[in-house]
Amino acid sequence: MAQPQDFEKVVEQSDTSVASFAEHRSLLTRIQHFLHSNPAAVPLIVLVLSIVIFGISIGPKFFSSYTLTLILQQIAVVGILGAAQTLIILTAGIDLSIGVVMVISAVVMGNCVVHYGMPAPLAILVGLGAGTLAGMLNGVLVAIMKLPPFIVTLGTWNIVMATNFIYSANETLREADITAQTTALHFFGSSFKLGTAVFTFGVIGMVLLVLVLWYVLNHTAWGRHLYAVGDDPDAAQLSGIRVNRVLISVYGLAGLIAGLAAWVSIGRNGSISPSAAVTDYNLQAITAAVIGGISLFGGRGSILGTLFGAMIVGVVSMGLNMLGADPQWKVLLTGVLIIGAVALDQWIRKVSA
Repeated sequence: MAQPQDFEKVVEQSDTSVASFAEHRSLLTRIQHFLHSNPAAVPLIVLVLSIVIFGISIGPKFFSSYTLTLILQQIAVVGILGAAQTLIILTAGIDLSIGVVMVISAVVMGNCVVHYGMPAPLAILVGLGAGTLAGMLNGVLVAIMKLPPFIVTLGTWNIVMATNFIYSANETLREADITAQTTALHFFGSSFKLGTAVFTFGVIGMVLLVLVLWYVLNHTAWGRHLYAVGDDPDAAQLSGIRVNRVLISVYGLAGLIAGLAAWVSIGRNGSISPSAAVTDYNLQAITAAVIGGISLFGGRGSILGTLFGAMIVGVVSMGLNMLGADPQWKVLLTGVLIIGAVALDQWIRKVSA
């Protein structure tokens, strides 16, 4: 048998153990990874802290079922619009027209019932269709024409607002005139009691919408494609995802949800006013999404966070009102929350950098 050569002896005497690399993470790093994996955690923590702080400051009155359910009633419309805005922001876009799309959808529903004598179900479908078409127009301009979402929706915001005033002749439809034709448009304003808590169907609709969208985004191919497009559209295209189709469907769905928000707003407000187009629904929806941890860079965030974000704004507003504070404190705190949310998102995103 041949004797082993010198280099073979060296190999035989070498260490055969497998190298292992133990990663030692600091507490701060572990928190960063946790928040990256659970984007709804931060707004939930802020929401709980807000409730506790105002509860201590105001007392048991703040924790009453009436107060807490009133907060939910007040954020129903913004929460639904925030859900629509979330879908678009997840694609790294933004929709500045979402508020006026809601208003013109409500105006169309009201006119179809009061002036055209349509049955309520048909009028509602026409209003939802108007919102969907406006959203798809944005989607086509963004996906097919490759125009920046900010510029596109800034333009359609002006177009839809002007169309709203021209079409309606700035006529407010009174609650009595609508009710004389049908009560269906006020469905989401109807309420029911659970113990001492009072809920409207608008609140139930908001919560169900968020839960359905959460399931769709996390457990369907369309939802995974949406996140992929927001994270890196070029990589998504190379992996076989039809990016244009996803974008058009997202903007169209956002328009449909804005139409739903219009129906809910009719139930809450009673009347239908074209002048509501000049309110800050757009900013409120964006605020709810950003405070809720939805990354403005796209591809990261949970729609549950948007619901928590809307609730945070509602809790702060109600708490300050009950304390008799200057309304400008709400504006100030909202601005602080927005900047803080964006800064925190930047820090959390470094995990995947």
